[in-house]
Amino acid sequence: MTQKVRFNLPDTDLPKFWYNVLADAPVSLPPVLHPGTKEPVTPDFLSALFPMEIIQQEVTTERYIEIPQEVREAYKLYRPTPLLRARRLEKALDTPAHIYYKYEGVSPSGSHKTNSALAQAFYNKIAGTRALTTETGAGQWGSALSMACAFFNIDLEVYMVKVSYQQKPYRRFLMETYGARVFASPTDRTQAGRSVLARDPASPGSLGIAISEAAEVAATSNGKKKYALGSVLNHVLLHQTIIGEEALKQMDMAGEYPDIVIGCVGGGSNFSGIAYPFLRENLKDGRKTRLLAVEPAAAPSLTRGAYAFDYGDAAQLAPIVKMHTLGHSFIPPSIHAGGLRYHGMAPSLSALYDAGLIEAVAVPQVATFEAAVLFARSEGLLPAPESAHAIRQAIDEALEAKRTGEKKVILFNLSGHGNFDLTAYDAYNNGQLEDSVLPESTIQAIGERLPQVAAQVSL
Repeated sequence: MTQKVRFNLPDTDLPKFWYNVLADAPVSLPPVLHPGTKEPVTPDFLSALFPMEIIQQEVTTERYIEIPQEVREAYKLYRPTPLLRARRLEKALDTPAHIYYKYEGVSPSGSHKTNSALAQAFYNKIAGTRALTTETGAGQWGSALSMACAFFNIDLEVYMVKVSYQQKPYRRFLMETYGARVFASPTDRTQAGRSVLARDPASPGSLGIAISEAAEVAATSNGKKKYALGSVLNHVLLHQTIIGEEALKQMDMAGEYPDIVIGCVGGGSNFSGIAYPFLRENLKDGRKTRLLAVEPAAAPSLTRGAYAFDYGDAAQLAPIVKMHTLGHSFIPPSIHAGGLRYHGMAPSLSALYDAGLIEAVAVPQVATFEAAVLFARSEGLLPAPESAHAIRQAIDEALEAKRTGEKKVILFNLSGHGNFDLTAYDAYNNGQLEDSVLPESTIQAIGERLPQVAAQVSL
């Protein structure tokens, strides 16, 4: 009897709603604070960066948000995405575990980021926005938003973290082909960038710095430009939950339910996208699925950071939110998983982790690439370095199942392909990758990099 490997949903099963975890979360989020006054932000402040529809999605506690028809039509280019059983990997590991992965790399831009990019471009278009600014780390978000802006006829400036700009030129070529203008951050185009370069002309950049530059350009444009963010904020995580909603239906097709759901985590978008619908099932129906976020040991905001109020960017232009953070001025080591080189974590994910509803683990770079190569040789797909963190942990969980003799059902999000990351694989194949683990002194100094917030606000 042929063993089924691929589970595809028909177009008619494309979800019609995004899921908002804030409706069911047993913890409340602390207020979002103005970066200058440190008082709760107003819609007027946020409107300098975002259209009103996005602002409303950021604060709503409505459980389900209807996906606009125009966005659903664009989603049909690649959604529903496939769920696959990694039978060849299971055989290579000789494990009793059943390993499934949700493959988001089939999107035209190559990653899950397209799910929010299309939504944000649409909402900006109907609000009359003519131009957007954004940041990107490894280039996956920048590629996705470049494509989405081309679809909705919006100009785009992308501030790409300099080390990734240098490591991943093909991502830049793709963004430029879609019509975006791409700049290596820090740049001399903004006050935020010039300030960094004055201190360190050779700065490799960070997502915090790139966010500062993109936000500054939008905020000083006299309303001519808006800003779009690829992770962290509630509306972005909301858009990504289409992944988990599809996965729930596909696991039902497979006749199994996951014991463990795994995703890589930098700002929180792809992990939350697959995990939040399963968290809903835990909270509402008493399921016991473990939800496991995997971050790089070089930027371990969940596992070693402080849960505190901090700026979302390096130049202190973005709102202050309570999150697990390494400090907004933290510059991560130049690992190849550029999309995970962020100092903080999504506020909702941070609160849920603090409440013990989500687990987290940090893994080193070399072991992550080792897992990525094993997956590529077993399953044929080359994963993005970011996604490989989820693969690393999925393999470790499968090996633990082998040790104990338990049959575990493991689901992970393969959030993007690594076809533009071949220089990273070349470095690994030639033994040139190194692990970067933060010294304890860096962790102990986090408090020195945090803003002072009034006691009554931090309760």
